[in-house]
Amino acid sequence: MRIGIPKEILANENRVALTPAWTRSLTELGHEVYIETNAGLGSSFHDEDYVTAGASILGTAQEVFAVADLIVKVKQPLDEEIKYIRPNQMVFTYLHLAGNPGLGKKLEATGGHFIAYETIEDNQYRLPLLRPMSEIAGRLAPQIGARFLERSCSLKNPGRGMLLGGASGVPQGTVTIIGAGIVGGAALKIAVGLGAYVNIIDTNFNALGLIDQVYGSRVTTIYSTTQAIENAVINSDLVIGAVLITGKKAPRLVTADMVKRMRYGSVIIDVAVDQGGCVETCEVTSHDQPIIIKHDVLHYGVPNMPSIVPNTSTQALCNSTMPYIMKLAAGGLQALDDDPGFKKGLNVSAGKILIEI
Repeated sequence: MRIGIPKEILANENRVALTPAWTRSLTELGHEVYIETNAGLGSSFHDEDYVTAGASILGTAQEVFAVADLIVKVKQPLDEEIKYIRPNQMVFTYLHLAGNPGLGKKLEATGGHFIAYETIEDNQYRLPLLRPMSEIAGRLAPQIGARFLERSCSLKNPGRGMLLGGASGVPQGTVTIIGAGIVGGAALKIAVGLGAYVNIIDTNFNALGLIDQVYGSRVTTIYSTTQAIENAVINSDLVIGAVLITGKKAPRLVTADMVKRMRYGSVIIDVAVDQGGCVETCEVTSHDQPIIIKHDVLHYGVPNMPSIVPNTSTQALCNSTMPYIMKLAAGGLQALDDDPGFKKGLNVSAGKILIEI
């Protein structure tokens, strides 16, 4: 099969959908791989690396879309790319249609087949292609939050001026993580490592019980109720929203009234912002302008957090996507019929939206 890898054009998206190492695996199986020039540069992979791996380098995205049967990307197609998509062409990428229903309509009009990483399930109903980026986003969240709690981070965005880990004779900061899944668990690990006092909130007793066993008194596990969330949020220096419902908008669990009662210069990071967000006051931001301030609280709503560590993120993503790419390359859409969990990734096909958005 002819596989095309265009350069990502979303602002500040430095990841690429295929590493040179995995390109070699595909070409050794007899597939043709076409890479847009400099597509891997943001992740520190050069055209020469891909050529050595057996790929062909093309000058423009239009050329890549024109030659490929299967397009593999990291982020959803933008208007500049959608115009190149042909009927029956397969596109494999993150789509997040629940947070952007207008995109679904545009993809529907192309007649292509769009398979979303984030709705594919394995045989235990887990989300294997969401996990690596969720883990990285979770690990980044406390690190980013700690930076924006610093007073010196920006004159326009004055944080509380505090160190999450505290100091001798000075209490540590308080972090509340809402959601104990992959994102929340990864955020918890880093927040504890930074020395913060950490609350984690969820409705899953098993997840909370495991956290309690592992971390003991270093972490407070809280069953999720509106009152519990309110109490934790208004007493936190950093709130991390880590809530996900597969293929649907994230529930709004943190209200504007709660945010109004937070301390001046506190920070909120809503990792679920690309699925609509779980914080009422949060909005989508960008790496160029990551912060907005509402009610004297700094809100971070960058949807592609892992793109700031693109070399790590690209490798982690490819390790997870490659088994599915190989199935598509070998069998086309028939590969979806052979794997019910894989088929759950088919969001738009031949002019029809197949999921609820």
